[in-house]
Amino acid sequence: MSKNSVLIIDDEPDIRELLELTLARMGLETDSADNVANAIDKLNQQQYDLCLTDMKLPDGKGLDIIHHIQKHCPQTPVAMITAFGSVETAISALKAGAYDFVSKPIDLDRLRDLVDTALKLPHTAAEIEYSGQVQLLGNAPTIDALRRQITKLSRSQAPVYISGESGSGKEVVARLIHSNGPRGSNSFVAVNCGAIPSELMESEFFGHIKGSFTGALENKKGLFEAAQGGTLFLDEVADLPLPMQVKLLRAIQEKAIRKVGSNEEVPIDVRILSATHKDLSQEVEHERFRNDLFYRINVIELQVPPLRERREDIPLLADFSLDKLSREWQLEKPSLSPQALTALNNHSFPGNVRELENTLERAFTLCEGNTINAEDLQLSAGSPAKNEPASASASAKGALGDLDGYLEAMEKEAIMLALEKTRWNKTAAAELLGISFRQMRHRLKKLHLEED
Repeated sequence: MSKNSVLIIDDEPDIRELLELTLARMGLETDSADNVANAIDKLNQQQYDLCLTDMKLPDGKGLDIIHHIQKHCPQTPVAMITAFGSVETAISALKAGAYDFVSKPIDLDRLRDLVDTALKLPHTAAEIEYSGQVQLLGNAPTIDALRRQITKLSRSQAPVYISGESGSGKEVVARLIHSNGPRGSNSFVAVNCGAIPSELMESEFFGHIKGSFTGALENKKGLFEAAQGGTLFLDEVADLPLPMQVKLLRAIQEKAIRKVGSNEEVPIDVRILSATHKDLSQEVEHERFRNDLFYRINVIELQVPPLRERREDIPLLADFSLDKLSREWQLEKPSLSPQALTALNNHSFPGNVRELENTLERAFTLCEGNTINAEDLQLSAGSPAKNEPASASASAKGALGDLDGYLEAMEKEAIMLALEKTRWNKTAAAELLGISFRQMRHRLKKLHLEED
């Protein structure tokens, strides 16, 4: 088996020697160049598995090397060696297509991790692969373009900010970037930043040691440690409070964390992906989000299109959702009537793919026979009228108090009585309640009354 080869480009002999020695001990073959012209000449003559280049060279910049590789041998990952603290240089390199960067003075452990991860990349760009339930369905031009971007970004370690409306599939995109990259065999840790109480946030992200605060009964790993070697996905990152934004920025910059109650720093190796349905640049403008953190997580922005901009995908998405539901509920898959399909195509879907899935789940339980008709979709009841302000519908919902909870308790009590009378014969209980068996299954699942 031939050894992997690495091209080292640096005009300082001591740096070249250090890198050559380190990589040789890793079992790698090395070649070196001391300027841009020499490096390009070698790249034109030989295929390398990795390229390490300094930023400043006698006859140009490392960016010249990156641009050449992107144009002529894009399957060769290239990492930039930057001066200490030159964040702008590192970000410029990542935007230009660099796989990653390492700062001087070079941390050899960090360098070895970078090299190991880069060498796991495939030599050819294949179409993105799907894992488990993670799929990006659709044939619209915007989705085809998104797939190509995912393929490219999965070969990089650059932080990616995924923007898009609620329910559009931002986490699906994040999971595909992770699973198709060199970190794919390691952990993908997703966290909803808006769902963590502010007083627990530091402990959740960084972990704590036993006795560091009341209730800290044992040592705890944080999200960064849980994602070690993999990807940390910060969903709804705009909801982070400002004090936590400062601590998160430091962890990203230093590639290290400090647990609550500890004075020791723990090195971390995670890729950061983030998302929010808010306009993050506006959040920065209104001083609700730190500009320096925005600069670090928004190296590359990836936009996920809303469903209304790819209506041609609605039939495919609907068919996939109904197929999935029928398998989960072990029932025959229903068909959509032409009128129902027209109604779906004409709906604005402010909740995007998630709203489509919820609409079809409800319709599946309501439809008679095995056909979903337009009235089963209840689309007009599912979204506020076009001229109704969002605040009006929100205040109306708030005025109901706990009516939803009361109705759910009544429904659960009625179902339990019917099940007890029929000795838990679900078909007989459904008949007693005057609903279909399919509706019974849906209600049992919704109310958590059905055993797995």
